Amino acid sequence: MTAKHALKRLFRACGLEVQRLRTSNSEYQVLKDALRASGAPVVVDVGANLGQFAQQVFETGFRGTVVSYEAQPEVHRELMKRAAAKSGPAKWIVAECCALGSGTGTVEMNISANSLSSSLLPMKREHADAAPASRYVCTKTVKLARLDDVAAAAVPADVPLFMKIDTQGYEREVLEGAPRLLERTVGVHIELSLLQLYDQAPSLVEMVSYLESRGFQLFGLLPVFRDDRDGRLLQVDGIFMRRRPA
Repeated sequence: MTAKHALKRLFRACGLEVQRLRTSNSEYQVLKDALRASGAPVVVDVGANLGQFAQQVFETGFRGTVVSYEAQPEVHRELMKRAAAKSGPAKWIVAECCALGSGTGTVEMNISANSLSSSLLPMKREHADAAPASRYVCTKTVKLARLDDVAAAAVPADVPLFMKIDTQGYEREVLEGAPRLLERTVGVHIELSLLQLYDQAPSLVEMVSYLESRGFQLFGLLPVFRDDRDGRLLQVDGIFMRRRPA
């Protein structure tokens, strides 16, 4: 056994995995590769929560603009504070507080205990059982808007976009409200479910087909949510790139 293999076994015994970043399948490296491949100077971050994804984008060395959308008022206020405190060459814009979908008006949003699992859709029992901290604790009335309608106020015009959507089963509705923006989107980072975790949410197969029909092809997959009880994979992040003409 080589010293390299011995070290790997030692780290694994401690619950750690050591890999060379450039050739790894880490979330950081896959996102960095996707942003570079897209060439987009603007990232539209839908379902921003506290800006976790935006921070990951900045860590890759991205020097463009991130525009974040968040529907939960309390979370949105904290998101604005974090964006205001950001330093460095990249720009971080927090858009108005609203939920995004295919319609307009107001809607009741289900707020989860961890805020990350909040959704406009009812939660399935399988989700709550796998992650008790995701259970809903209350509802809030929030503004519902179409991304195409509100984008002009925050999203730079006439440039390619990289769009991230993490709206807990409501991703297709967001896309249905953004056909114009989608035309200039070159990359999509989107949550996909292997098991239906929210009522009426589309399956992984349905979302892959939806994006393929709009000119995108799958670039990469990242595991994001497992059931700790048995290790079953429940959700992944899918990264799609605009299909180039042959």
